[in-house]
Amino acid sequence: MTDPRLEKLASVLVNYSLKIRPGDKLSIEAPDVAAPLVRAVYREALRAGALEVIPSIRLAGLGEILLKEANEEQLVHISEHDRYVGEYFDAVLTIWAEENTRARSRIDPTRIAKRNEARAELMKRSLERIASGKARWCGTLFPTHGHAQDARMSLSEYEDFVYGAGLLEQEHPVAAWQKIAEEQQRIAEYLERHDEIHIVAPETDITYRAGGRKWINCAGTENFPDGEVFTGPIENSVNGTVYFRYPSLYHGNEVVGIRLTFKGGKVIESSAERGQDFLKAMLDMDAGSRTLGEAAFGLNYQIQEATGDTLFDEKIGGTMHMALGASLPESGGINDSALHWDLVCDLHEGKVYADGELCYENGHFLI
Repeated sequence: MTDPRLEKLASVLVNYSLKIRPGDKLSIEAPDVAAPLVRAVYREALRAGALEVIPSIRLAGLGEILLKEANEEQLVHISEHDRYVGEYFDAVLTIWAEENTRARSRIDPTRIAKRNEARAELMKRSLERIASGKARWCGTLFPTHGHAQDARMSLSEYEDFVYGAGLLEQEHPVAAWQKIAEEQQRIAEYLERHDEIHIVAPETDITYRAGGRKWINCAGTENFPDGEVFTGPIENSVNGTVYFRYPSLYHGNEVVGIRLTFKGGKVIESSAERGQDFLKAMLDMDAGSRTLGEAAFGLNYQIQEATGDTLFDEKIGGTMHMALGASLPESGGINDSALHWDLVCDLHEGKVYADGELCYENGHFLI
């Protein structure tokens, strides 16, 4: 029997997040394990009038084989097919779902970095199309045993967590997200009236400037679930030290207890309690990987615990996250990088000042 929340998720993704219109061309990018959600979205997109709905299904293990077996030329090659697809669709849904979230954990991190760097132009072009309104994109997650294990939950418990974070237990989830959008817009507009942001928390004292940049209100249209406001900090303005208490799982590698010190916008010191070699490889990926491309506040108070997946952890109400690497163009950020790695900092015992004014304390905005 199909979980009714899956059908509701498909409806929200198609009609609210991606706003599929008659005549649209939609790509669904997903691993084979996410087939139940792919089918539900496919059906809903046809009902919405999409002219083409093209699933692009990845078999588990192929990415791992490429990273392990490819020669140098194969590792950095970008196919004409990938370039064409990047320009063709009006909307793209990316579904993340892993049966084994650690499948790449023993791959040489420099090969992962090299592959990412080669694909940087595709990522940059995709971000440009999204920022200009020429394309819509949304990323979501289909619950699997692998993700449930990372979260230290049974699959049924994890499904409850995922669908609860998306407000899919509510009778009218779209209306609930629209209300969140209104509440978050207040915060975005407040922050946009200020320049210097100063954050103080355990082992964290960091400042950045964002005057003239755009604070983006994220309420289910580019990630689902969602719940954050973000900007692109002025690239050379970041100074101080930040401790990311929550573990980060990136390309199958878990990195724990990351500490970064910035000066003039660049990471000048770094350490990790676990995963130091991987952290160094990511920081050394390219010229922009030591610069912040994004700074954000997590505002989804339905999410109250870390589960090891950035899609959810960066939205935890009472946190902030910072992304090393590429800026998201709609924020006004200009940093170029093949990297975009979101790291999450706990602010439940923190304070945030906007141009010297206390605006956030112990996990909540005061405005």
